[in-house]
Amino acid sequence: MGERDSQRKTHVLKGIGVSPGIATGKALILDYSIANVPCYQLEGEAEVLAEISRFEKALKESRRQLAALRKKLSDREGPKPLFIIDIHMMMLKDKTLINNTVNVIRERMINAEWALMLTIDKYRAIFEKIDDEYLRERFSDVEYVGQRILRNLVGREHIRLTDIEEASIIISKDLSPADTVQMKVENILGFATDMGGKTSHTAIVARSIGIPAVVGLERVTREVRSGDIVVVDGLDGFVIVNPDPEVIRRYEEKKRHFEILEDGLLREARLPAVTRDNRKVDISANIEFVEEIPSAVAHGAEGVGLYRTEFIYINREQLPTEDEHFVNYRSVIEGQGIKWSTIRTFDLGGDKFISDPKLAKEMNPVMGLRAIRFCLQEVELFKVQLRAILRASAFGKTRVLFPMISSLEEIVETKKIFWEVKEDLVRKGVPVGEDIELGIMIEVPSAVVIADSLAREVDFFSIGTNDLTQYTLAIDRVNERVTYLYDPLHPAVLKLIKMIVEAGHRAGIRVSMCGEMAGEPAYTLVLLGFELDELSMNPLAIPRVKKIIRNATFEESQALLNKAMTFSTVREIEAYVRDYMTSRFPDDFRRED
Repeated sequence: MGERDSQRKTHVLKGIGVSPGIATGKALILDYSIANVPCYQLEGEAEVLAEISRFEKALKESRRQLAALRKKLSDREGPKPLFIIDIHMMMLKDKTLINNTVNVIRERMINAEWALMLTIDKYRAIFEKIDDEYLRERFSDVEYVGQRILRNLVGREHIRLTDIEEASIIISKDLSPADTVQMKVENILGFATDMGGKTSHTAIVARSIGIPAVVGLERVTREVRSGDIVVVDGLDGFVIVNPDPEVIRRYEEKKRHFEILEDGLLREARLPAVTRDNRKVDISANIEFVEEIPSAVAHGAEGVGLYRTEFIYINREQLPTEDEHFVNYRSVIEGQGIKWSTIRTFDLGGDKFISDPKLAKEMNPVMGLRAIRFCLQEVELFKVQLRAILRASAFGKTRVLFPMISSLEEIVETKKIFWEVKEDLVRKGVPVGEDIELGIMIEVPSAVVIADSLAREVDFFSIGTNDLTQYTLAIDRVNERVTYLYDPLHPAVLKLIKMIVEAGHRAGIRVSMCGEMAGEPAYTLVLLGFELDELSMNPLAIPRVKKIIRNATFEESQALLNKAMTFSTVREIEAYVRDYMTSRFPDDFRRED
């Protein structure tokens, strides 16, 4: 057996690197799936009641297990992303999930396991229609909670990663965030999964605790056996199964290079982003959770450039109260080491408003009733969030960012509601911040065209390159058949960015960028050339982006941008920019093979 295993072929799998670093070690397969879920019909009311009781006991046991896990983790040293456990405990009390399952047991006269799986399938169908990648991946939390209940129903012990004693690389179809936070850092070298994406909770936690991770590999669980030697390359998204000694040697060298580079980058991460010819760019972080702030500050964030508030609304039956909003926003605004916080009002509606199943389904929700359009229709809901933001603004420098503005009328109406809410709070003696800034996301082409008019109404612009690129190029980012066309270096997108910055600066307001483009080091000099005032990004990208800015000049960035904009095609621009950056910063970029 040992000789046959040693002769297994090397496999190279490509996925998505979500947490940088290199790990080499023995694989440990984690399989949470239950191969034979019992499915049977019930006979009579007595069996139905007994089945409902069994389901409720499984719920209670699942809550007990998570409470015990939370206590164990809270006693552990190091990062404690306990908010993920709290989310799962909240979901175990979700009346929609519970009532749907109980109703299926009653109406279909089937056992609890089967009914629960049908309920989870219903959730899956809802989440799969969501365009937003971050929100779509929240289904992994629903699935994790469902699997825990299911294991308790069938009497299967839940695997505890805290019990793993041998240093291992975890291989699984998917890992829940609750699994990730259990990992003993000294025993879990890295992990690789079939499923997942950059914005999954698992990816967020892996980055926060520094474990190399690759997700979205599709077939890693089929290609790897427990005991296989694997290399996880969280930098470039590769997993190498059964590498030969020379491959291992090369990756150990790559690991040493990365660690030396990261150590140097982190030592200088808190230095300002100032070019050699003395141009300053503010650098901030995009976050979803207040728990991400310490890591963001450690990686060099000066402020929060985008706090996404959508998660407050997800996976709950009742809408969040004003006080629940307030607690979240105050925690962000008071974050240690943060000079300013930009709170984006919720970008929900259409298919994204999971908490309200009564909302009508739309054929094309990404262009439907969402974001500010939804807020202006559901004004009372909007006012709850605005009151909470205004109350929290008394505790630190606050910016409010309104998403998906496409007309002058929208921002005028939005500001009217904002000032009404503020005046009401002041009249009641409620403290609010005196220097709140109002800004808008520029992510719709129509907003670019009328940017001069919009600039007169606000204190700052924030460019959302993800949606701006999508809308400009008419590309559905989640449709794999056309994603190859999605490129923020498209000449049309570059021209729009230039128009936005120039319009903002003519009006004397700041212009920032908070889309994924801002955190791509290869684009840093191009963005510097546009004269952007602030770049907001994933915290892990900050040290490298800052280093590039500090080692460059504003003059050369403008020359690079001007030259790039003389080309007519994406391919020409991409090739020119990448070749320039690779030659200019050889330690930060590797040439394509």
